[in-house]
Amino acid sequence: MKQTGVLNAELSKLIATLGHGDMLVIGDAGLPVPPSVPCIDLAVSLGVPTLRQVLDAVLQEICLEKITLAEETEKRSPDLWRFARDHAENKQIQTDKVTHETLKQLSQTSRAVVRTGDITPYTNIILHSGVPF
Repeated sequence: MKQTGVLNAELSKLIATLGHGDMLVIGDAGLPVPPSVPCIDLAVSLGVPTLRQVLDAVLQEICLEKITLAEETEKRSPDLWRFARDHAENKQIQTDKVTHETLKQLSQTSRAVVRTGDITPYTNIILHSGVPF
């Protein structure tokens, strides 16, 4: 059994198999997930777990080249906005802003969507896998 990092077997396997440029979406409880995209549903109840809790665990294990957020996130979910911006700056990762509609369209081509129990509006993020070399 793993002692640290992401313990969910499905999510841990997905992170390990991401290739350069692959997208992983971590979304709130209401983000629509297309039938063609695998959904790793971690939601237990409204608010549990939060997107930030899941994001913190995933960021310990993933190599990123870019983060994408919806423009609406800046005003509606400022804590996520600041955290993502600060993380990107510290790690020298590109940050893209798109409309929420565009984010939902991009999620249709992601490797998977991780659903959290978060109920904060516009609390969704796309992580673009990088390479560690």
